[in-house]
Amino acid sequence: MAIIDLMVTLSNWFWGVPILVVLVGGGIFLTVRLGFYQFRYLPFILKNTFGKMFAKSEGEGTVSAFQAATTALASSIGASNIVGVPVAIALGGPGAVFWMWVTALVGCATKFTEIVLGIKYREKNEKGEYVGGAMYYLKHSKFPFLGTVFAFMLMIEIAPSISTQTLTFIQNAEHLGIDKYVAVGAFLIVVALVVFGGIKSISGFCEKLVPIMAGLYILAGLVVIAVNIVELPHVFGMIFSNAFTPTSAMGGFAGATVAAGIRSGLARGAYSNEAGMGTATIAHSAATVEIPAQQGIWAVFEIFVDTMIVCTITAVVVLVSGVWTEIGSDQAAVMPAMAFGEVLGQNFGGALVAIALLMFVLSTVIVIIFFGEKQAEFLFGSKVAMVVRVIYILFIILGVVLDLGTLYSLLDFMLALVIIPNMIGILTMSGEAVEMMKQLFENPKYYPKAKK
Repeated sequence: MAIIDLMVTLSNWFWGVPILVVLVGGGIFLTVRLGFYQFRYLPFILKNTFGKMFAKSEGEGTVSAFQAATTALASSIGASNIVGVPVAIALGGPGAVFWMWVTALVGCATKFTEIVLGIKYREKNEKGEYVGGAMYYLKHSKFPFLGTVFAFMLMIEIAPSISTQTLTFIQNAEHLGIDKYVAVGAFLIVVALVVFGGIKSISGFCEKLVPIMAGLYILAGLVVIAVNIVELPHVFGMIFSNAFTPTSAMGGFAGATVAAGIRSGLARGAYSNEAGMGTATIAHSAATVEIPAQQGIWAVFEIFVDTMIVCTITAVVVLVSGVWTEIGSDQAAVMPAMAFGEVLGQNFGGALVAIALLMFVLSTVIVIIFFGEKQAEFLFGSKVAMVVRVIYILFIILGVVLDLGTLYSLLDFMLALVIIPNMIGILTMSGEAVEMMKQLFENPKYYPKAKK
């Protein structure tokens, strides 16, 4: 169909130079505007996130600061952290990893801005729960209609996204020898039980699952890297050199230009940490805090875990093992399983990757259903939100029967229509983020080194 072809063309265009301008350019602007807070206050941030993961939160909110962060993290740590990174390397070479890191570092400022605005403009719903997100702060921006645009586009985008995630789940279940109908049935039941329990149920589930699934994957990845430790200096050399020079063809790798590396790395970074998408703030807005910036610093924690640790582990495993030179880009998604298999045995290594993907997809679907439901609640009220929740559950079933072919490109197109209004909003409201940052770092009560 002509309309689908047009959407795919526009999608491919947007995820080129425009995404560089919007996300990285916007992230650099916010980093400067916030005084490079993610670098200046890094020790304090690490101490008050990693160092206080299980501490009791003070202030008002529905869930703890850590539960809110792990709920947001469950959305961003998904199948793409395992299969998306090798695809980026296959298309852009090792240099794509460098640009993925760049997106993450400047994304800390973007996500901080989103989170603090989300906390500032959150509201209480009919159940007495705190709700917030980009749609709530955008209606207080210079362009209030952007809140409605964001909410509607995200609500629509999440439906096919659930089906694509379900397809990934089914394919990996089949890899483990599980019948696809049994797999989708079990998947459906677990998702329904958790999402119908509400935000507290979702947060409690993610608080337990996210550390386990990320920890197991990271540990296994470090084992593979340790076995190939002699290759590590060469790998990091390639990452930095190929970020600015073309990558030569070798083996099954066809070669890549610098532009391809930048595009692949930026797109992977954007999908990975979700900075600029405005989605994570939906979960963060329920956090129990005294001032918004207390939750804002969890942006660094979230991006650090998601991109700088999980995505980097995947990238280094693929590069040190050499599998990226053995397989063409059309089969890039199987690279992690092959890399793990070379060290841990093909059966065990393949099963480990498949199980990790199952857990990552499960957590992602649970959280994005919650995100989509909140868009419906914002637009139409809580009763319609319950109906939308059921519709999303049905899209899990459609993941078994739909031919998802071009849906991935269409998802990119719809995601662009989510990112654009959000970035316009947070850039025009960045002054408010600066003031909320000062509430934390210029107050001795919260930041001991602040001038009294």
